[in-house]
This record gives sequence, C-alpha cells and structure tokens, in this order.
Amino acid sequence: MESKTNRSGAARPGRRREAPKRHLTDRQRAAKERLARMSPEERRTHDPKKAPNPRMKSTHNGEVRITSLIVDELAKALRKILKLDGPADVLMSLYFKNARHLGPRERTIIAAAIYYTMRHLSMITWRMSPVCPAKAPKLTGLLTLALQYGIDNIPDAILGREKEPLKNMLRLKNSEAPKEIQAEVPKWLYDKAVVQYTDHKALFEAMQQSAPLDLRVNTLKATPDEVIEELTQHGVQAEKGQYSPECVRLNIKPALTQWPIYKEGKVDVQDEGSQLIARLVQPKRGEMVCDFCAGAGGKTLALGALMKSTGRIYAFDVNEKRLAGLTPRMRRAGLSNIHPAVIRNEHDLRVKRLYGKMGRVLVDAPCSGTGTYRRNPDLKWRFGEEELDRINEIQKSVIRSAAKMLKAGGRLVYATCSILQRENQDVINDFLAENPDFRLLNSYEILGKQGIEISPYQAQRFGDFFVMLPQLNGTDGFFGAVLEKVKPESKRKASKDEEVKASELPAPEQKEEAPTETAVPAEVLQADKPSDDVKEELPEVVEEPAKA
Repeated sequence: MESKTNRSGAARPGRRREAPKRHLTDRQRAAKERLARMSPEERRTHDPKKAPNPRMKSTHNGEVRITSLIVDELAKALRKILKLDGPADVLMSLYFKNARHLGPRERTIIAAAIYYTMRHLSMITWRMSPVCPAKAPKLTGLLTLALQYGIDNIPDAILGREKEPLKNMLRLKNSEAPKEIQAEVPKWLYDKAVVQYTDHKALFEAMQQSAPLDLRVNTLKATPDEVIEELTQHGVQAEKGQYSPECVRLNIKPALTQWPIYKEGKVDVQDEGSQLIARLVQPKRGEMVCDFCAGAGGKTLALGALMKSTGRIYAFDVNEKRLAGLTPRMRRAGLSNIHPAVIRNEHDLRVKRLYGKMGRVLVDAPCSGTGTYRRNPDLKWRFGEEELDRINEIQKSVIRSAAKMLKAGGRLVYATCSILQRENQDVINDFLAENPDFRLLNSYEILGKQGIEISPYQAQRFGDFFVMLPQLNGTDGFFGAVLEKVKPESKRKASKDEEVKASELPAPEQKEEAPTETAVPAEVLQADKPSDDVKEELPEVVEEPAKA
C-alpha cells in the first residue's frame, strides 16, 4: 500500500492500485470450469500440479476434444510448414518454442495433426481442390482433424461456415483418386517404384505409417537388457530389435533426451536398419577408418563403439553445422577415437593426404531420403526429380574419391537411405565397371558371420546388395554395398599361376627358350605398375565435369 504525506507532514494512506485484468486462455478457462464443477471432496484431493486425467483422455472411445485454441494454433503452424521451404520437424520445433501458452495435450494433438497432414498431403490436396492447402491453412487443419477424429467431434461453433464444404470433401472416396495420390508420393517417384518393386502397394502403405522409436545401446556403458530394465522402471515398455544386437525398440516416443539413460550416453536414437550399416563396415580394433559423409555422426558413433574406442576414425563432412553436433555426442558416449573434420568437397586436401591409408571407408552418401518417409513425410514434397539428377552425380563423384583412400585389401561400404535403384545398384555397377581392382562382397554373409540373420528371401531377391525396406523389415529403407579393394599380390599370384600352367604344356622343343619365357611375365608385371597409376588418375578426369 502506498503512503503519502499531507500538509502537516503526517502520512495518509494512498489508494490501492488495481491489478490489470487477466486474460485466460481456453485451456485455463476449461480448468477453472472443471474446478467449479468439482465436489468439496474432489477439491480437497485435487492436485493442481498434475494434469487432470479426464482432460488428457479422449471424451469418447477413439475421440478427443477439439477446441478453438487447437484449431487456431494448428492453422498458425501449417501456415509456416506448408510453404515447404524447410524440414517440418525443425519448423515445428521453432513454432512450439514460441507457443509457450500451449499445454502438453494441445501440443500432442497439434504435432500429430501436422505429421498427418504431411503424410497425407497428396490426398488432402485432392479433396480440397481447387483450393490450395498452403493458402487456406485453417481449412486444411480442420480437414485434417476431421479425417483423424471425425467431423462430429469438432463443435459447430468452431466449424462455422466451413462445415458444409468439409462435408463435401469428406464424401470423396480414396479409391476415386489417381494411384499416385492414393500412394501419397509424387508421380515421378510412383512411376519409378512401380517398375522397381513388385510389392509396391505394400511399400507405399508402409511408408505412410509412423515409425517406432529405435535406440542403439552404447555397449561401452550398458547392455540391451540393462537398458530395457531401466526403461521398464520408468513405465516404458521396450523390446530388443529383430536384427541389430544393439537395438532396443519403443512403441511410444517419450522425451528421452531429458532422461539420465540418454544424458549418461547409454543410448542414442538410431533406426535399426541404420545400425546394421555400421555392422556392414565391420571395423577392427586399432584400425584406421573414415566416415566420409558423417553428418551428425550417428553411424560414426556406432563404429566407435564397435571398435571399443580404439584405432582412429576420421569423420568428414561438408556441413560444418551438422558436424558440430558430433563432438558433444561422442563425449557423452565416452568415445575418444573419433576426429571430426570439415572438408570443402570430396577432393579436399585433407582427403587426398589419406589416399591409400584406410582399412575401412564408409560412404553414407547424400541421397533423396526416400527410405525415411515414415519419419520425414514432408521430404517427399520438398525433393523433386530434377534434384535427383544433381545428387546422383554427387554420389558417383563421392564414391570415386573415397575409394582412393583405401589401402589394398581394404573395404568400402556405400550406403544410402534411398529405395531407388538409380541411387543404389546403378551407382555400384557403374563404379565396378570403371574400377576392376574392386570386387563386390555378399552383404548377408558379412552380417551372418556376426550372428545377424536376415531373411533368406531378401538374400535371394537382392543378391549381394544389402536392402532393408519398411514393408519387409519394419525399418526405414536402407541400401548397402560392400566393396573390397583387391590386393596387388592377388593379381601377381594369378599371373604366376597362369605362367606355371603354360609351362606345364608339353613343348620340349622350347626348353632352350625358357629364359625368354620367364622374362615376358616380368615385363608384364612392370607394365602393370603404370597401368595401376593410370587407373588411380582416371577418376580425376571423369570427375572434372561433375566438379564444374
């Protein structure tokens, strides 16, 4: 209370200032109304710090309560995300960061609606035609919520004049839409996948589903059984992966990054298919390994754990911002054998200095990301066929440069998260045609020696190539190929064997010319040296157009 003095100097009480009127959000008003309806006994036992269960649950079986706050905030988020000028998860994270007035319930419903919109944007656009979803974000949000929970679950006061147009949109049957729209992929991708996969319908259906949360257990700090037990103590059900020995799978997605199990470096988030790529590399302890396109370092960390933090792993990438995230992750994992380095391109001087020194090289090549649509559904609308042409040239250039880092007998693993043959088998076949000193190894045999069994059907269907698909394996789509650089000794041995076989032929009259015969293979061997040098230089010539 303020005090003022009168003319005599005595203090007199001042007026109490009125507090500004508080504006309640929809969520706060609803909470106040619930509190008013409670009985005295319910009020006495009510804990305001805990979210009220009736509010967090569906109002009816399979239904949720849609409020005007949810509709308005969803429209704000879609207005930004439907521009398709950036990753949806990044834009959504920025939106929620600024929307501090939203509670956990609203955030959950809005996030689910955004992902549903991205997964089914093709069908939503078809239903809304000729209205463009990006130009009518509120209508798009209402249609999404109606498709998710039913139009009857949205109050008429919220629907307003949009109720009848929405009913007309919902009357349309999915079977009436073109095939590529039913598949929820761009037409260029639909046309390629239909030719490549006989089970393309199952593939498209699997790509529309939400992916589970896969964890890779850091075996330097824990075992899968220990991780599962710790998760169970927190009320989270988990199970071991089907293929990767280090995989633990969750069917829910808790805020794992805030838990001790994550902060202590016992687990990292990584799809089970991606974990198997590190197993394909099969690094040895104390070996020199290069992760040529390390990115944020998920596979790099897996390699480091397999090597028990011994040897030396060079983690190269052209994206400095992404690579910067690797350092805190490797510290949390307790790894000291990883050395991140930013390079300008695949021809960087740091790369050339390591030519002929690596025992293993992983090329996790930049790609279309078509195998990750379950986790990144917006990517299929942001990546075009014209971009595929550009990135395909980069893939070919990267594998040529990375191959030069291998020493004789070393292995290169080329991997993508793409389902397209053009980015996978075609790249490998072109490389092998240009480089006869490399041979393709059977991926399934390499995994089998480590106790990892993939369906024999896949080995028969894809041959030596490693392929994981959502409709077959319940993982993201991945491709891998293991290439081994043939040792020069093997070539010389083959030449000597041919020489011995030739000398065993009955030709008595040529005995005196034996010295001349032995000199010929020696000249051939000398001639092989320059030819090997030429092979090493040929990729440089081929790369020039791509470099330009």
